[in-house]
Amino acid sequence: MIIHDNYKNADSAEQLMRARYSAFVLHMVDFLYETFHPTSRRFQKKAEIEQWSKENQWIGLDVIKATENTVEFRAFYLDSAGNDFNHHEKSRFQKLHGTWYYLDGKVLA
Repeated sequence: MIIHDNYKNADSAEQLMRARYSAFVLHMVDFLYETFHPTSRRFQKKAEIEQWSKENQWIGLDVIKATENTVEFRAFYLDSAGNDFNHHEKSRFQKLHGTWYYLDGKVLA
């Protein structure tokens, strides 16, 4: 939980990714918003982040591969109708002034 107390405590892209996943589980909208890279944060809407977080029941995370700046993962969830889904993404992270941020991600099949 220490990363949730201060996202600047993330020592790697993978640590920040794992903290972001658990922030979705815990509906920590401000944490999710603040960990977007400043260049992409302005395109985010807290209401949409909160909706995505709350309308799904998050049931698991599988980190497939992590490099210094990328994390490929699958996040497993149930939608509001109880349908089983997984979100497969390769995320890019960037360190800015010593702090890791989520830059963007590409959804994979």
